[in-house]
This record gives sequence, C-alpha cells and structure tokens, in this order.
Amino acid sequence: MIDLQLYGWNEKLFRQKQLLKLEAFMHGRVMVTHRTCYEVVSENGYFTCELTGNMLYGRNASEYPCTGDWVLFQSYDTNKGIIVDMLPRERTLYRKKSGTVSDRQAIASYVDKAFIVQSLDDNFNLRRAERFMVQILEDNIKPVLILNKADLGYDKHKIEEQVSHLLHQMPVFITSIHHPQTIFPLREFVTKGETVVFVGSSGVGKSSLVNELCEKPVLLTSDISASTGKGRHTSTRREMVLMNGSGVLIDTPGVREFGLAFSHPDSLAETMEISDYAKSCRFKDCKHIDEPGCAVLEAVNNGLLDCKVYESYLKLRREAWHFSASEHEKRKRDKSFSKMVDEVKKRKEDF
Repeated sequence: MIDLQLYGWNEKLFRQKQLLKLEAFMHGRVMVTHRTCYEVVSENGYFTCELTGNMLYGRNASEYPCTGDWVLFQSYDTNKGIIVDMLPRERTLYRKKSGTVSDRQAIASYVDKAFIVQSLDDNFNLRRAERFMVQILEDNIKPVLILNKADLGYDKHKIEEQVSHLLHQMPVFITSIHHPQTIFPLREFVTKGETVVFVGSSGVGKSSLVNELCEKPVLLTSDISASTGKGRHTSTRREMVLMNGSGVLIDTPGVREFGLAFSHPDSLAETMEISDYAKSCRFKDCKHIDEPGCAVLEAVNNGLLDCKVYESYLKLRREAWHFSASEHEKRKRDKSFSKMVDEVKKRKEDF
C-alpha cells in the first residue's frame, strides 16, 4: 500500500472528501496529465484514468484536472479508472493561456513552493524572474530563485547585486549538478509532504536538478547541444515525482512566454521593491506614474530605486491590469449569457 501522506494527503483533504459524500470512491493525486488521460497515484497503486462524460462536457477545459490535483475515481480494471470528481483546488499556479485575452491555464495545484530555475549563461534574465515571482506570490505560493549551471562560471558580485532587490520576497540558491555541495542545501529546503513545482525556460536544467534532488534518474535529460552550447528541451509534460522520504517535485516543460493571470494589479507594489517607498506617497491610491507627491518617482529620480526595476513594475502592472479588466468583462458576458439561457428555458416551460 502506498502512503499518500508522502504525496501531501492530510486530514483537511479527508474532510473535504467527506463533504462531497463520495466516500465510496477511491482518492488519488494526478502525477502526469496527458491529452486524454491522467496518471493517478492512490493507496492501492497507480492508475490510468479518464474523465466521466459529465466532467468532460460539463466543465470548462480550465476546470479539468491538472498535475497535483486530488481526484476521486472509480476503478474498473487492474490499473484503469474513471475520474468522477475532484477536490477544490488550493495554491494553484496559473499563467495566462497563450492566444487568449483573459483565460487562465492551471500548471500545478496544491503547491507549497515554486522553484524559478534560470541558468547562469545567456538564459539569465532578471525581468523574467520578476514575472514568475509576482504570479507565484499572487497564487499564494512561496517563490524560490534557483540560479543553475554555476560550473559555467559567472561574476558572483554582479549576480548578487542584480538579485538583491528580490531577496525580500524569495531566497536565492546557486547550484550546479557537477558540484554536489550546492545541491545539499536545496534538498534540505524541501520538507516531507511538501510539493515543489519547477518553472523556467527550456534547457536551464530543471529535469537534471530534479534527478539530483531525488538522488536517482527519474526524468529524462538531454546533453548540451554541440552547436549552441545550451541545454536541449527535454520535458514535454508536467510530471510529478517523489523524493526519497521527503517532498513531491513537479517538473514542467520549458516556457518561452509566461503571461500574467493577475487579478489584483494594485497589489504589485507590495510584491516589487517599491512597496517601502509607496508608503510615503501623498495619496493612498497613488499609481506611481505621474501623481504629485509620489515617493516612488522621487526614489527613482534620486537613484534610490533602480530605474529598470521601476520600468519592470510599470510593464507588469499594465499587463496585470489588462488581464484583470478582460477577465471582469468576460465574467460579465458569461453571466449575461447564463441569464439569457435561463430566461429562454423559463419561457419554454411556461408554454
């Protein structure tokens, strides 16, 4: 029998299952999400599950299970099952769905920490790290910055100076799979029952780090490309693995673009470094753009606040505001459409 407590199962989840009055069904956690099926770990082993018609056609695609979700299913074969429901999501990492204005895509759920992985080569991008960080904090998950491939050589003083403004929101680890002593602190940072998701671009070494943390090869990895000198894209799906006697790790495919699915753009000031200055603004609702008495603008002009950090804040705020406004309009349209459908149904019943 598999101990699901290692995968994060707890008393709260047990009570939620009871409230759904589906005690007769097995419960398990989604380890891998495929296009048409899900790999689920349960107390009785591993199952390949599909969705019931009610879940498949009665829900929006964004409400389908994602890696990390706890689902309730009925087994019908040795290792096959049908998912009939899922427990309410918590601590879910989202991003804006590509090609849409206000749709969100769930990356992983029941996440405690998110490791933002960048490599210390041309991939290192401070603005991208900030983008990941603000979304992770928005989703009530603890962000951690991992600067990988330290064996390539880097300017330590320059890197420390660049990431200094992020330290108030997340710890920073510098790692290399070729230097085991850099992996030990990271391994101890993951505690029993915790879930950690890895996010970042392709080729930064996410899968290799997962293997090192697990102390065995659990995920496929690729060699460095001889033509570019960079890591090749390996992961093609979100996949969960279990550390030896510790937490759960979720590897994700590399992303070129990570759009913000941000509902509260005004809270960005708290997330970015500007919050300390914002407290001194003349107006409480200051947007820190061109308002008189803006302490943030004064800090930029006096060189106390890095101009690039401020510009990044403005860019992220504009993007977050656009998503928030579009999402509000979408909900408004959906509500109006639902109301119209209800009225049509009522008219039919009257006749």
